[in-house]
Amino acid sequence: MNALVDMPASSNLRSMRTGNAPLIEVRDLRKRFGDVEVLRGVDLDINRSEVVCIIGPSGSGKSTLLRCLAALETYDHGDVRIEGELLGYTERNGKRVRASQGEINRVRRNVGMVFQQFNLWPHMTALGNVMEALLRVRHLSHDAAKQRANAMLETVGLAHKGDAYPAKLSGGQQQRVAIARALAMEPHIMLFDEPTSALDPELVGEVLQVMKQLARDGMTMAVVTHEMGFAAQVADKVVFIDQGRIAVQGKPHDVFHDANQPRLRQFLQNYFDRNAFWSRGGDSAEPV
Repeated sequence: MNALVDMPASSNLRSMRTGNAPLIEVRDLRKRFGDVEVLRGVDLDINRSEVVCIIGPSGSGKSTLLRCLAALETYDHGDVRIEGELLGYTERNGKRVRASQGEINRVRRNVGMVFQQFNLWPHMTALGNVMEALLRVRHLSHDAAKQRANAMLETVGLAHKGDAYPAKLSGGQQQRVAIARALAMEPHIMLFDEPTSALDPELVGEVLQVMKQLARDGMTMAVVTHEMGFAAQVADKVVFIDQGRIAVQGKPHDVFHDANQPRLRQFLQNYFDRNAFWSRGGDSAEPV
């Protein structure tokens, strides 16, 4: 298969850096909504300092997987372990039972998540949005919370926007505030659920730049994305999910250049055909 994504000229993709054990372990994960089985036996390891990009068609289970990793959805079967600890359930008298909310919060305390929508408090400034969880969840003093929040806004390039309300910020700036808010909690892993899908095209780059810097700094990340260039350049591993199963996973070069799996090949071809069409201004007079 011909190259569908421009790869870096040299093979300088960040090498996979692993600890002694995966930070997140997923085994035979299954999730059903009514009669529809959305996740159908997912196995996945995410190692420390690894960037995993999750791609696939709409409705394939990508976002549901991420929400299970953050304990925002229950799962029906299998295991999700965060730093070796079972998430969402506990063993009692040889049986698995739903864990208490306090126990769930304890296990997922080192997991941060950024959503498609920014979910900022409209009545709070950018600084206030970042401080809120530090005050209410981490119980930091006001001065300590403000200091950390300012540092996180600086990390995402918004030190000068601390006093701005969300309505006065662009979509890209609002998403960067959301990233700063998650980073302020000092997570060991960041989950991103299509963080650029709600943005105008010209604002996508500023959010991706922040994420690239996080990757360079060694942040462990799982990213559901349709930004194939980002996945090719930044990911250590690309995971293709189709119909609730991981159909393909591997290094970006292998996934994008040697896509022999029929559904992956079709997905990538449709993606790049669609983007080539719009790059010509939507002129459908000639085949793409």
